[in-house]
Amino acid sequence: MKYFISLSFLSLLFIGCNNSKPKVDTELNELFALMQGSFNSEIQAKKDSTYYNISLHMYPIWKDKGNFLYVEQALNSMQNKPYRQRIYEVTRLNDSIFSSAIYKIPNDSLWIGLWKKPEKFNSFSIKEALKKEGCEVLLKRLAKNHYKGATGINTCKSTLRGASYATSEVEIFKGKIISWDRGFDANNKHVWGAEKAGYIFDEIKK
Repeated sequence: MKYFISLSFLSLLFIGCNNSKPKVDTELNELFALMQGSFNSEIQAKKDSTYYNISLHMYPIWKDKGNFLYVEQALNSMQNKPYRQRIYEVTRLNDSIFSSAIYKIPNDSLWIGLWKKPEKFNSFSIKEALKKEGCEVLLKRLAKNHYKGATGINTCKSTLRGASYATSEVEIFKGKIISWDRGFDANNKHVWGAEKAGYIFDEIKK
């Protein structure tokens, strides 16, 4: 009897240990990996003069705390003066939808160019950043290495250049990100952002 009880106890212990092992979310990891790297819109700008050559740098920070990216955007010729610096948090919401939440960084000029040294963010906490409520991009996986999504309808408030709200449409592939950010006023008139379609960012191969 004692032998049987011991075996039963060991079996339960073994099962418990197996169940405690965290499950790897391969799709979330895939999306997070696709968003990392340095990109620019040079090819698009050469084909269409209405588009600027924009640089986009996205690199992981706080690797032990979740899926966070430091994001920096600038005219390619003025990368020391970025016009946008953000932190993105990439999570899964349910079986089919992923979220890329956006945070503003206080005193962001102190962090310019630190996508090259992401470990510097270890001195900064996400609690110090300001989450842009309603501005998260909700993404759906369409195929391997292919995600597409957008912000909610009229959920991301913005006052930039007379806007009332902003929208963002994003499509992510391996080596390519298409992003269309636009601002609209209270009468739903387009007041800023590309008019025809999104910016096409191609990954810069190192």
